[in-house]
Amino acid sequence: MDFTQFDRLISLTPTDTGECEAVARTIDGNAVSISIATFGAGIFRLRVNPIAKPDYGMLVANAVAPAVGSVKRSENSLTFTSGRASLTLASDTTHALHLTLTHRGKPILTSITDEHFRGMAKPLEATRVAAFGLTDAVAVAAFALGSDTPVYGLGEKGGALNKRGQLVASRVEDALGVNTDLSYKNTPFAWGVTANGCWGVLTHTTVDVMHGVGYAQWSNRSYVVVSNEPQLDLFLFAGDEPADVISGYHHITGKPENVPLWSLGAWVSRAYYKNEADIMATAHDFRERKFPVDVITFDGRAWQDTPTRFHFNFDPSRYPDPKRVNDQLKALGYKICCWEYPLVSVNHPEYRKYEQSGYFLKRTDGSELVFEWDTGKKTTPFGPTLTPLPPSGLVDFTNPAAYAWWRDEHKKLWAVGVDVIKSDFGEQVPTDALAFNGDTGARIHNVNSHLYNRCVYEASREAFGDQACVWGRAGWIGSQRHPLQWGGDPQSDWEGLAASLRAGMNHGHSGSPFHATDVGGFYGATQPEPALYLRWVQAAIFASHFRIHGIGAREPWCFGKDVERIAREFFETRYKLLPYLRGACDVAVKTGLPVMRSMALMHPDDRVARGFEQQFYCGPHMIVMPVLNREGDVEGYLPDVEGGWYDLWSGMHVDGGEVISLNYDLERIPVFVRAGVALPIGPVVQSTTPLEGDTPAVAVAEFGAPGKRGYEVCAQSAALKFDGKTWRSYGQRVMNVKRFK
Repeated sequence: MDFTQFDRLISLTPTDTGECEAVARTIDGNAVSISIATFGAGIFRLRVNPIAKPDYGMLVANAVAPAVGSVKRSENSLTFTSGRASLTLASDTTHALHLTLTHRGKPILTSITDEHFRGMAKPLEATRVAAFGLTDAVAVAAFALGSDTPVYGLGEKGGALNKRGQLVASRVEDALGVNTDLSYKNTPFAWGVTANGCWGVLTHTTVDVMHGVGYAQWSNRSYVVVSNEPQLDLFLFAGDEPADVISGYHHITGKPENVPLWSLGAWVSRAYYKNEADIMATAHDFRERKFPVDVITFDGRAWQDTPTRFHFNFDPSRYPDPKRVNDQLKALGYKICCWEYPLVSVNHPEYRKYEQSGYFLKRTDGSELVFEWDTGKKTTPFGPTLTPLPPSGLVDFTNPAAYAWWRDEHKKLWAVGVDVIKSDFGEQVPTDALAFNGDTGARIHNVNSHLYNRCVYEASREAFGDQACVWGRAGWIGSQRHPLQWGGDPQSDWEGLAASLRAGMNHGHSGSPFHATDVGGFYGATQPEPALYLRWVQAAIFASHFRIHGIGAREPWCFGKDVERIAREFFETRYKLLPYLRGACDVAVKTGLPVMRSMALMHPDDRVARGFEQQFYCGPHMIVMPVLNREGDVEGYLPDVEGGWYDLWSGMHVDGGEVISLNYDLERIPVFVRAGVALPIGPVVQSTTPLEGDTPAVAVAEFGAPGKRGYEVCAQSAALKFDGKTWRSYGQRVMNVKRFK
């Protein structure tokens, strides 16, 4: 990589806002502006060649004026101190510009140290990649990685959690699965674990970013960020633990919004219910077979006329009175979810009106932009199962009038009983698009999903207040403010299940605490085999959200009587866990820690724990070991904690601190609860409707002896009540207690 490098600082000027402006000289003698600012304890912003550009509301925090004495300047260095962290930018006559991030006085992140052999002859080009560099089209920053430094984050990817050795693209894509680096939800935010603390780097931009994370073709000892614009805007975070870094990310980009209780119940869907009779038959089947369910979904063609979509009304040929249908579903205790996407067919009767009103993106020359799907190619993803999509206009969410139009059109759906939107797609903006605000497709492609989901979420908040949520597919920086997201379109096989679980944990590493998957897998040459389907159900009930969905049958009874019986028990277990899950969601909003937590997130200093990337914590106290094969074999790891662990189902005690090999039949999967926990058990109800927003407990399971402060109770959620009283008062008089000693 050939970049213009910076060889020294040549001026430093503090400003009234506390942001320090500097000028660096490049190797060829040009001057490049640099700015450094603090945004709170352990949070720094470093900008190189800053250019005015729309932010699209990705940032919610402002710079903080530094305290007296927290900025130190010398001829060739500048040090900012914030909380227990310091950031130093320095150079001298023989070394290029470089930075050092320290925490508690010890370095946790420095500029690249990988020296190239040719640097012996050209000292200013000593490192293999520039510590900081610019071209006319891209910018680079390169940081040193220790051999034992794992790196996490970078969005919802189905691959390994530890990104070492990977070349990761931050670009929102219609990924068509979880089998490659392509992903719907991308966050150019990475964090690493060192012996001295944890660091984080957010590349604040809307353009594509490449991350070479110990990528050997670039440098196996460096983290290299390449941003597709001639400027850098980096936020650097320092903390004791990964949770501190994620909290810093939320301070900058917004705290997660919480989700309503009903969203934690089961969602049922398929691609797709064809008409009223089809969806009503399914709705009645779930109730008659005693499966607890809260949400039923009208997927794309289930309610839309495909040639003319998208529009905010049910297909009149199949649903002449949609409110009547929705009222029948509500009478059965269901919330109604409807699919949408931010495109309007050229066949839509109002298309020309919308186009002339400026509601759609245009081409760079200002002419009409019609998005064409690849339906004429052999590579089409739709095939005979999913109808090819029509040429369409792309909604321009940078146009305030278009944004308001799309948001307010949802009132038509609320009026006929729709409760929540499945906000699909949003990844289609082409590079040659031109937005209302003058930005190009290259700059709005990624952030379009953020604007789209924000628009739909605002429509929901306006109608339903704190009962609002969306079921979103695509995302960028700040996705956590518009919950929730699901991992779309996994392949219906064992590796599809494994990759979906990793995708959920990677999404949590990237600042979004709520996630679900398509239980059973979305696509495949055949329907999922019964064992796979059941194992997917068993793992997925321990994620923050739970939905069955895919092409073809996904209802449990379609896979045989044994699967139906066992699946029902796990659906019921999901509802029994609602008090615990509600508490875990409340903690996620307060701390940023996701409901589905990787071992690396919970035990960053435990090298053994970090290596078990398939198992995960559900909330703070429960480890789930998914079964990922037909044989029922599981190899897992229980950390060494005081009192050990207890099997959720039997109460079997395990000391912890060792790798265990297990074999489970189809009835159960390995789930262990940490000793000293009192697990509140909720009632088995057919939906959360009778709970009226509360999460009552009807029993308690106590695991081991209480600690010095008594039992730890889920997440001590304020929403956990019984007869109007708090958990603690209820815990003194509960009659139905199960104790595992």
